[in-house]
Amino acid sequence: MTDDAVPFDDRGFAYGDGLFETVLVRDGQPLLWDAHLRRLARGAERLEIPLPDTQTLASLPGQAEAGLCVLKLLVTRGSGGRGYASPESPVPRLRWRFMPFMPQSTYWRDGVRVRLCRLRLGHQPLLAGIKHLNRLENVMARREWRDPDVAEGVLCDQHDRLVEATSMNLVWRRHGILETPDLAACGVEGTLLAALRERLSIRTRGVGIEALMEADAAWVINSVQGVWPLKQLDDADGTCLNRWPVHTAHRYLQQHAHPLLGYPHDVFDEA
Repeated sequence: MTDDAVPFDDRGFAYGDGLFETVLVRDGQPLLWDAHLRRLARGAERLEIPLPDTQTLASLPGQAEAGLCVLKLLVTRGSGGRGYASPESPVPRLRWRFMPFMPQSTYWRDGVRVRLCRLRLGHQPLLAGIKHLNRLENVMARREWRDPDVAEGVLCDQHDRLVEATSMNLVWRRHGILETPDLAACGVEGTLLAALRERLSIRTRGVGIEALMEADAAWVINSVQGVWPLKQLDDADGTCLNRWPVHTAHRYLQQHAHPLLGYPHDVFDEA
């Protein structure tokens, strides 16, 4: 853990000018580490932020204690520049912390209730896919509900097309085909989603909520929590729009995803 104070003129603090990754670490071994580094590098190239040297980044996960934890690392452009104008030769600032973690394992078997968010994501293709520090849209969307029975919020763009959940990616099965939203204009491409797309045929679709209404199974996924089956979708006012029976059919995605994270993929068999 690094607790060095962040200067007042740090551009990540002032403008969200930076990137972050949240990595599951098991006994000092980072899961999907290469995928996280690739996304970090892709984001740094987009924002034109030089990354810390690879040896420094590679050494971070090994500093974790035994057991399961989450490594959150942040890279900002550092200090300097005047106003929004960035320094000509930025010196990036790296900060990280390990946090103890216990996954929501009952969600793997029982599924989750989700709701549609009123907030609509704006389009910015330059920032789409990467995990930059300015997540105000997600923060405001997450403020829309306090109901502890609602695990996630489903976000659409300004044209009412599905994008993602507030902190997870969406995948559904429709007509026997796995699909996921198009993230070319907004949203974050999760590392678990990227890993699954290397292993499974998952089609990209620019579609609205009707796709979830027609799906016979749906999931929210990320590289920390794993795969949560959806059992109910509500609108922003709490009215139920669709329900799914959670059964062994949902095991299909988990059996491909959970071994990548060291999680069980036979939770339905154990029920």
